[in-house]
Amino acid sequence: MIIHLNLQGRLVIVIGGGNEALKRINSLLEEKCQILVISNELNSQIKTLVKSKKIKFKKQKIQNSDILSIYKPYMVITTTNDKKLNQKIINDAKNKKIIAYSSDNPELSDFANPAIIDFENTIKIAIFTGGKSPAMSKKLRIESEKIFKKIITKEDISQIKIQNIAREHAKNTISTQNERKMYLSSIMGDKEIKRLIKDGQLKRAEKRAITILRNWK
Repeated sequence: MIIHLNLQGRLVIVIGGGNEALKRINSLLEEKCQILVISNELNSQIKTLVKSKKIKFKKQKIQNSDILSIYKPYMVITTTNDKKLNQKIINDAKNKKIIAYSSDNPELSDFANPAIIDFENTIKIAIFTGGKSPAMSKKLRIESEKIFKKIITKEDISQIKIQNIAREHAKNTISTQNERKMYLSSIMGDKEIKRLIKDGQLKRAEKRAITILRNWK
């Protein structure tokens, strides 16, 4: 089962400051969570993220799992080269009901990282081998992305953005879920909205969606 965790506003600790840590940090940046990196050293790219205040950093050599009790994170990701330390942190995190992931031991982790095809942070498609072969996940992601780029258009992405705005407005206007579904379906099928999206006039398309909502009965 592939799921997406809502990490918005939650504290995620990444232990380690190398390339593996950077991969995990990059996957977290779009989640609007609080990212705290704890490590004795950082690579240059992570240093740049710290300087730009996108993430926080605590310089510390980790030797045990005490940080879990100190910071009480929602999630911990460990990327150190010390397999025994990684395993201890993961085990202690599980005991404390903290979601845990270890880069060198996905079988012990609470979740796995699929290879993601991302279209403007609006459509995400996961390629997942259940941790059996991350290398094949990456290979298939690259091959699949070429195909999906021919299927998913700019208009599709724009329609999703319009749908999101319309849905938020509809929550305050249309009382039942069934009616909201009907309204959103009418937005998706509206010829004028389709034309405006095709012409790149997204603001006018939004206004058209709101007008339809005002006249909705």
